[in-house]
Amino acid sequence: MSVHIMVFDSGIGGTTVLEHIQQSIPHAQYSYFMDNALLPYGAQSQQTIINRLCALVHFIKQEALDVDLIVIACNTASTSALSAVRQITDIPIVGVVPAIKPAAQLSQSKHIGLLATPTTVSSSYTAKLIQEHARHITVNLYSSVKLVSLAEQYFFTQQLDTDELYKELDSLEINKEVDVLVLGCTHFPILAKPINAYFNSKVQLLDSGAAIANRVSDLLSSYCGLNKKASDTKKPLQYYATADIFSTKLVVKLVTLIDQVQDVLN
Repeated sequence: MSVHIMVFDSGIGGTTVLEHIQQSIPHAQYSYFMDNALLPYGAQSQQTIINRLCALVHFIKQEALDVDLIVIACNTASTSALSAVRQITDIPIVGVVPAIKPAAQLSQSKHIGLLATPTTVSSSYTAKLIQEHARHITVNLYSSVKLVSLAEQYFFTQQLDTDELYKELDSLEINKEVDVLVLGCTHFPILAKPINAYFNSKVQLLDSGAAIANRVSDLLSSYCGLNKKASDTKKPLQYYATADIFSTKLVVKLVTLIDQVQDVLN
């Protein structure tokens, strides 16, 4: 039986990470879970996000899904709740964090930007990343919730209001000295091509997808219990959602998450 990897996000953005992992580990069985009833997570409180991720662990156990590894493919959820959720399960969990370190190493102007949701931008974890890996360069922080909804729309319809996108990017007033922009939300790589066009390809866009795939591969090889062999009867990718996606692009199983209140903020 193949190893079962579940990728989680508030919406469809985590599929950008899922694609990298699938390319790296093609023999695995995959599930994709989107908590789109609370989309976007960038507008939620830390405690709410913790409760929802704890509810996900409860759901996995209740439904006997036999998940071997969870990927929290959401920067906001990872920076807000990853340590809390690891306290309540033995399932290995891989989170996604903004690619501050590689961006700092790549920058020629020594001036980078982080584009993420408000929660990620304001998190103490993000501040720690900057302090540890980019304290000798300038880091500008930019937040947007609008880009999440634009990415969702673009994924499902392949239609994008470029004027609306450019208006949002204009409003962020990204510093002209920035030469590497970290896409600190897994939704944003969906918009990578139009964002790149906005900058006339003069700013390098960087996300964490490939790095997360490498981390998952390393983790699987280090856990004896996860060294399952490929199965000839591997199940197809199963999508779960907590709200209707109003699209025929994906076959989605609609489920309910019951909040598991965990007082683990401190």
